[in-house]
Amino acid sequence: MAEISVPTLILFIASIVIAAGVAGVLVDTVSGISSAVDDRGGDVSKSIKTDAEVISDPEAGVYDDANGTITLYVKNTGIRTLPADANTLDVFVDGRYRTNTSVTVVDGSEWRPNGVIELTVSEVSLSAGDHRVKLVVDTDEEVFEFRTS
Repeated sequence: MAEISVPTLILFIASIVIAAGVAGVLVDTVSGISSAVDDRGGDVSKSIKTDAEVISDPEAGVYDDANGTITLYVKNTGIRTLPADANTLDVFVDGRYRTNTSVTVVDGSEWRPNGVIELTVSEVSLSAGDHRVKLVVDTDEEVFEFRTS
């Protein structure tokens, strides 16, 4: 019968302890990576489901000079219901952020897929020429260009 020396037994126990430590670190690392992928996947899924399109005709006169308002019709072309609230939309007119906006659902009470909202930006003073409105809904961006005379 072979005898096991004390140093060999100590080395064996040390190697088991080191292997267990390495396995623990690997499990923790894989768990962290998995969690990060899950979080990012949810963000990507949300942005894929969000899509809005300005359907107003730029030639139809979206700017009312007398009232100082821009009125746009925006269609939800995504696959989820979006909040029809002016606070959830970021609006830029000619590069300036605008907070004086209002939203009205045109066809129903919620901004469902294929639904339309009327977005009104008030207190706007535009000179004659080309103008741009940039609309941001979640991560979806839409740019609308029009001309005033």
